[in-house]
Amino acid sequence: MELILAKIAVSIGTVLGLSVLAERAGPRVAGVLSGYPLGTAILLYFIAVEQGIAFASESAVYALPGLIATLTFLYAYFLVSRKCGELPVIPQILLSSVGAFIAYFGVSWLFQLAPMSLPQAAVILLVAIFVALILFRKIENVRILNRVRLTKGVVLLRAALAALIVLLISGMAAWIGPRWAGLLSGFPVTLYPMMLIVHFTYGVEPVHTVIRNFPRGMGALWVYILAVTLGYPVLGLGWGTVCAFGAATVYLVSYSTFVWMRQKAVQAAR
Repeated sequence: MELILAKIAVSIGTVLGLSVLAERAGPRVAGVLSGYPLGTAILLYFIAVEQGIAFASESAVYALPGLIATLTFLYAYFLVSRKCGELPVIPQILLSSVGAFIAYFGVSWLFQLAPMSLPQAAVILLVAIFVALILFRKIENVRILNRVRLTKGVVLLRAALAALIVLLISGMAAWIGPRWAGLLSGFPVTLYPMMLIVHFTYGVEPVHTVIRNFPRGMGALWVYILAVTLGYPVLGLGWGTVCAFGAATVYLVSYSTFVWMRQKAVQAAR
């Protein structure tokens, strides 16, 4: 029971923090920081607690192609929601979600068919991120102009969605095995509930902005999963998680600094 409550508490905290960030800092920043290993870290950690470090380390290898399925999920959501732009918001969300889930599970099913080593999975994901950056570049950046106050209903929905996803995936790990557990740990646990709320509250354009910027922060996920795969067997669960978060944070800070310096250079050249 304590473990279930811990899953719920961590899920609620991360989703609410990311949702508030989308409103205050804008969906562009939220999209980049969604690449920070929040949902994946939560799932891999609790999988290790319940199934053991060896199981979690094997799952982490398949979390890398699981992130490719996540990129497919986001691009499918973008394509369907763009086609359904004339429909009311609820049908937009439903159709976009159905299309995204079909794409996600289709890609995940293909990856679970073949054995995959850590170097193979790491290289394939890097290629997928590069392709996604090119494909998503055409999506326009839009800021949230009219912010909506966080009501109890909105808070409850965000919390329920995140907690339900974490409980389902981590709870099924032993039944579905390390490959599927790893693939599903790449699911955008914290990002998807935020996308639903932003889509319902502000419309489809800010959601597209979140999707556009997600691949830019995925290097942090790539670094985190590599660190978990290599660190859990050597350092154990606690220190392995701490070091993996440290490595991901160094990447994200370095990337953010690089982007800031490049923007300054461009502004100075004008």
